[in-house]
Amino acid sequence: MVEQGTHKPLAGGSNPPSATSPSPLDALARALDRGAADVGIPDDATLVLAVSGGPDSMALLRGAARLVETDARRWHLTVAHLDHGLRPESPDDEEFVRIQAAALDLPFETRRTDVAALARDEGRSIEDAAREARYRFLEDVAPDGALIATAHTADDAAETVLLNLMRGSGLTGVRGIPERRGRIVRPLLGERRGTLRDLLDEARVAYRLDPTNADPAFLRNRVRHEILPLLEAIRPGATGRIGQFSRLAADDDALLDVLAGAELDRRRTPDGEIDWRRPPLPALGRRMLRLAIGDPAPSAERIEAILEAAAGPRGGVTIELGGGRSASVRDRRIRIG
Repeated sequence: MVEQGTHKPLAGGSNPPSATSPSPLDALARALDRGAADVGIPDDATLVLAVSGGPDSMALLRGAARLVETDARRWHLTVAHLDHGLRPESPDDEEFVRIQAAALDLPFETRRTDVAALARDEGRSIEDAAREARYRFLEDVAPDGALIATAHTADDAAETVLLNLMRGSGLTGVRGIPERRGRIVRPLLGERRGTLRDLLDEARVAYRLDPTNADPAFLRNRVRHEILPLLEAIRPGATGRIGQFSRLAADDDALLDVLAGAELDRRRTPDGEIDWRRPPLPALGRRMLRLAIGDPAPSAERIEAILEAAAGPRGGVTIELGGGRSASVRDRRIRIG
C-alpha cells in the first residue's frame, strides 16, 4: 500500500508567513526561486509542473504556488501527472495530485500509460520506458513556448553519476542530470531531498510514498539507500561534491563536443565519407564517431570496433550499429549509413 505523508495538506494553499516564525513554505519558495534563477526561468513563464505526488514533486508544486501566491513570480502554472499503470494504487496517486491541484486552483493534466507494455514493445527496461513515457506526456501537454519543470534533486543527480560510473560510462555519462535541456528545467537540482521533505513535514503538506522506491531489487534504490548514505557518513557533503564534479565534467564534455564536431567537419569528404588516414587521438575519435552516428548512440564495443578497423590495414569491413545503421570501413575511410 502506498503510504502518505503524516500531515494533511493545507486546503487552498498556505498560511501567510508569521512575522516571528518564517513559514517552511517560504523556505521552499526561496529554494525554488534560487534554482529558477540558475536555470533561467523567466518571471512570466508558462510552467508545466511534473507532479507524481511524491515529496520532491510536492515541494516543486508548493514552492511554485507560493511564489505565485506572493507575487514573487508571475508564472502560469499547470500540474501534470502520468499514471504509469505499474501498481494497483496508481489511480490513488492520480486522485491525490488532482486534489492538490484543485486546492491550489491550478489546471490539471493527466494520462494513463501502460509502461510495462511499452517496455516490452520497445525493448526497454521498465525504468527507461517509464522515463520515456513521462517526457512524451509532458511534451504533449505543454503548450508552445512553455517550460516543463521536473523535481530532480541533488540526490538524484549524484545517484545518476554513480550508476553511470558503475556501468562503465565515459565523460558524457558522468555529466549526471542537466539543469536544463531544451525546455526541460530542473530548478531543485541544487537541493537535498531530505531538506525538502523536512520542510514539507514542517508545513504539514501531505505527499505519497511509492514502496517500489525502497525495493533493493532496483539498483538505483541500493545506491540511494546504501551507497550514498555510506559516502555521506565517510565524507559529509559527498553528495554535493559529486554534483560539483558532474558540473565540471559537463563543461569538459561540451568543449570536447565542439572540438570533435570541428574535426569531423574537416575530415568529411565531398561524397560523405570520413577520412581516417591520419587517425585522431582515441578520445577525439570516439566522440567524432558518436557525433557522426547520432542517437541512439551505439555501444562502446561497436565504436571500438570501428576505430580498430579504420586504423588497421584491413578493408571492406562493415559493422552493424543497431537501428538499421551500419559503418563501412574501406581504405581508412568510414561511411555511416
